[in-house]
Amino acid sequence: MNIAVFCGSASEIDPRILVAGRVLGQALASRHIGLIYGGASIGLMGAVADACVEAGGEVIGVIPQILVDAEIAHRNLTRLEVVRDLHRRKARMAELANGFAVLPGGLGTLDEAFDIITWRTLGLHEKPIAFLDTLDFWKPLKALLEHLSETRFVKPHNARMIQFCPTPEAMLDALGAPKS
Repeated sequence: MNIAVFCGSASEIDPRILVAGRVLGQALASRHIGLIYGGASIGLMGAVADACVEAGGEVIGVIPQILVDAEIAHRNLTRLEVVRDLHRRKARMAELANGFAVLPGGLGTLDEAFDIITWRTLGLHEKPIAFLDTLDFWKPLKALLEHLSETRFVKPHNARMIQFCPTPEAMLDALGAPKS
């Protein structure tokens, strides 16, 4: 089983979020679940990947050439796939994954998450999607989804397909990951 993780690459973030990312990386390795992620060595992305690698897990990074050129590619992974652009990165990560974990992040994380959510609402995949809600990070998104559902722009069953989880372990359980 492989889980695609979408998360931020910012480094100056609440250290508790970095800890949650490291816990997730360790949990993936202990459950023998492969990590598919954006291939960066920095920020939350780097923290999740480093923890998974250090715990003996399999980590596949998928990174566009422009970020390799910016010298942020992680060089200590099981495999690093360099792709043409961000669109191809999302598609390749989706191909490799059995489920999607969304951790705190910025605009890029939201872009990745909403593409995967939209693809599921269109029936392009049936893979589970869960958000790690460390420190209530996604509370505004939950409120927005409720609003979109109440105003009938999002069908209630589509809003409910997204699971918000308080811990990395709960998130892996929600994604149907095997226990260690």
